[in-house]
Amino acid sequence: MAKDKDIHGIIAYPVTPFTADNEVDTGKLAALVDRLVETGAHGIVPLGSTGESAYLTESEFDAVIDITIDVVNGRVPVIIGASDLTTANTIRRAQYAQRAGADAVMILPISYWKLSEREIAQHYASVGAAIDIPIMVYNNPATSGIDMSPELLVRMFNEIDNVTMVKESTGDITRMERMSELTDGQLPFYNGSNPMILKAFKAGAKGWCTAAPNLQPQPCLDLYAAAQAGDWTKAEAIYTEFKPLLEFIVAGGLPTTIKGGLDLLGQGVGVPRLPLLPLDDNDRAELGRLLKIS
Repeated sequence: MAKDKDIHGIIAYPVTPFTADNEVDTGKLAALVDRLVETGAHGIVPLGSTGESAYLTESEFDAVIDITIDVVNGRVPVIIGASDLTTANTIRRAQYAQRAGADAVMILPISYWKLSEREIAQHYASVGAAIDIPIMVYNNPATSGIDMSPELLVRMFNEIDNVTMVKESTGDITRMERMSELTDGQLPFYNGSNPMILKAFKAGAKGWCTAAPNLQPQPCLDLYAAAQAGDWTKAEAIYTEFKPLLEFIVAGGLPTTIKGGLDLLGQGVGVPRLPLLPLDDNDRAELGRLLKIS
C-alpha cells in the first residue's frame, strides 16, 4: 500500500459547479479548487455529499477527479469520495481515483437494504483489495442510512490494511473518544460534524472535513491553529462567533447553502442539481446576514 500522506487540518469539500445547461462547469470547478488551496486548506475532498456525487454520471464523476487532481498539482493531499451503492462501482471509482493520482479515497457505505456488520466489513475489504492507496471510512448515517459503531470501525482499522483513518459525522463526541480508547490513540479520526468541531479537536481529531472554507476559510484556519496551540479560550471565541453559520449550512443542506453563499459572495457556481433546490428568499437573506453581506 502507498505510504499515507500527512492528512491533517482543514480538509475542504468543494461543491460541484453546474452551468445553466446543467453540465459540470469545469472552469468554475478549477477556480474553486484553486481558491480553496490558495486560501490555506490542508487537503481537498471532492465528490462527497457536498459535491453532489450521488447526482453525477460516471463520466462527470471522473471529470471532477481529473480536474481536482490536476489543479491541486500536489500542493496538498487529495482524497476522492468514491462511494456508490454497489461494491463493484465503488471499486471502479476508487481504482480510477488511484490511477488519476489521488492520495486516498473516502468511502461511505450506501445501501438500499440495511447492511449487516459482516456485509459492511466485506464491502471495505473488497475495495481495499482492489487499490493500493489508503481508505478513509466515512460514517454518516444521516445521508447513508448506515451507522457504524466505534467497535466496527476499529475492527476494520485493525483487519483491513488500507483502512487507515475514519471520518466521524454523527455528532456524537463519545464515538471519537471510544475509537481513541480502543486503539490507544493509534486510529486517526476526523470530524465531519461542523457544529461539533471544538469538542472534536479537544478529543484529538486530526482534522476537520468541512465545506465551510468555500465561504469563510479564515475562521476555519484560525480555529485549527488555536486548537493546535492549545489555546482553548481563543478557539472557543472563534467557534462561538462562527457557530451560527456552521449550523445554518448544515441545516439547510450543504450543496444548497454553499452554492447560495458563493452566489452572494459574487463567486456563483450555479444551482444544485434536482431534486435539490436553491435557497428560498428567506434563507438567502439569512445567509447574507450570517456572511455579513449587506
